[in-house]
Amino acid sequence: MPASTAGPMHVMAGVMLDDQGRVLLAQRPPGKHLAGLWEFPGGKLEAGESPADGLVRELHEELGIAATVGEPLIRVPWCYGERSLLLDARIVRQWQGEPASLDGQALRWCEPTSIDLGLLAPADRHILRALQLPTRYSITADVPSTAFDEWQQRIHRAIGAGERMVLLRFPQWSTAQVRELAASLLNETRAHGAHLLLSGDVEGALALGQGVGVQLKSTQLAMWETRPLPETQWVGASCHHADDLERAGQIADFATLSPVASTASHPDATPLGWEAFARMADTSVVPVYALGGMTLDQRDAARHAGGQGVAGIRGFW
Repeated sequence: MPASTAGPMHVMAGVMLDDQGRVLLAQRPPGKHLAGLWEFPGGKLEAGESPADGLVRELHEELGIAATVGEPLIRVPWCYGERSLLLDARIVRQWQGEPASLDGQALRWCEPTSIDLGLLAPADRHILRALQLPTRYSITADVPSTAFDEWQQRIHRAIGAGERMVLLRFPQWSTAQVRELAASLLNETRAHGAHLLLSGDVEGALALGQGVGVQLKSTQLAMWETRPLPETQWVGASCHHADDLERAGQIADFATLSPVASTASHPDATPLGWEAFARMADTSVVPVYALGGMTLDQRDAARHAGGQGVAGIRGFW
């Protein structure tokens, strides 16, 4: 996406969450760019304004509230035609006053899981995905197929305890065995709003339907012009380079970027480190998980570096 010579327009978006976990959306009024589509409320920063101050001002002008700005969610670099912008989304859980339509826009409180991506402005769709995605992405261990029953029970318990996204990566198993495992967990997965992802198996995910997505291998990214699954089934992309992340932005809901740290499984790979991870994540339109040598204790470090969270095997179970 080419950038304007004047630099991208910095636009703030407030992801306002009420006590029920619902999020506030505003509909762009007639006569405006992208009229009729829904977005997260906010607006353009003024010269010399900090992101937090700008968002407070915009929410006051647009909704008549005094907001307390919380943690960053995602920064989405985007272009609408020749207009280049950086959409900077922040969580807002506290405010004074009742949100009201001061700009003639329709307002709607929605459950994040029930929002149709197609109703949102294109850049805002990535904010919704970041809101829907967990901050941890657990990947199964490389074990023989004789461990089927053990891992069926382990994943079943994890989902019941709050696990919301699991990559079924079993290199020693047949495709049929992995699909069988996913099918056996579908009721539990759907009941808890969780997601299982198959490693590279698009056909299997299509056959299993809701609750099952796919994690595309880096070698698969060039195979698809558009996302390979319906929007209700999540698509991840395994990335190692900036080109991978750019491709992921066209066909996936999120990406993993690796290796961030040294790993025992790939001792010869040069780790990116947090500085390079942050630099690459900042160019991505989709949420990015740090992968490679990660533990749950590094979740805050990943968030601080602009990532969605951490992904890994050891220490995640």
